[in-house]
Amino acid sequence: MNVGIKRFSKERADESAVIEEILHPGVAAAEAFDDSAEPDLFPEEQAVVARAVAARQREFATTRRCARLAMASLGIPAVPVLPGEAMAPQWPAAVVGSMTHCHGYRAAAVALSRVMRGIGIDAEPDEPLPDGVIDLVALPAERAWLAGLRASRPDVNWDRLLFSCKESVYKAWFPLARRWLGFDEALVRIDPADGTFSAELLVPGPVVDGAVLRGFSGRWMTRGGLLVTVISVTVPAPGIRAPGGQVPGVRAMRSGSG
Repeated sequence: MNVGIKRFSKERADESAVIEEILHPGVAAAEAFDDSAEPDLFPEEQAVVARAVAARQREFATTRRCARLAMASLGIPAVPVLPGEAMAPQWPAAVVGSMTHCHGYRAAAVALSRVMRGIGIDAEPDEPLPDGVIDLVALPAERAWLAGLRASRPDVNWDRLLFSCKESVYKAWFPLARRWLGFDEALVRIDPADGTFSAELLVPGPVVDGAVLRGFSGRWMTRGGLLVTVISVTVPAPGIRAPGGQVPGVRAMRSGSG
């Protein structure tokens, strides 16, 4: 198994760190490119996947191994990471985090809750979405922007990247709001030039650190057949409050095209 933390020690020359480049300072992560290590699950975790097929058990175990390696770099002892409400991972009280897995890749990113309020990560294969899925995922404005992106940068599967952005949005949103967020309740804009994206919430957000959550900003990258997206919600510095009640460290967006 190829796993690293922060700087990602690499065991194979043909596999390079993916998520490291787009992580926010203060976030620790570990990633794996296969499930070759022996499963190492707590009994409570083993019970969760006891009836799952072998491939799902290996995937589950590798992702949890990544989570524990990342937490260890923060001085957090190994604990079970169980799925909770809406299948969101249940992290220790002092930790926020996110996990992702797709074919050939698993990763976990964590931070201390005094540094970050939330994290969302997602990895997807860099290939088009199946037929019909984009109509379920994208708002009309987003579909129009995707057409322009495809025309100017055909080297990226923008529909799949949009899906990944919205997955990261949901993973950052749910632990803060504790409620569902539909694909049509966040408007995502992707910047093809600087590897960033932003998401405007189209429904009322929760109050975080005394301010209303209005949206998220994140980063994206493509490498080695993968698309990866990351969102970090930072804790505001003491005495700092963003104008208009926006959560510091989270970018709000104006309505309208752009």
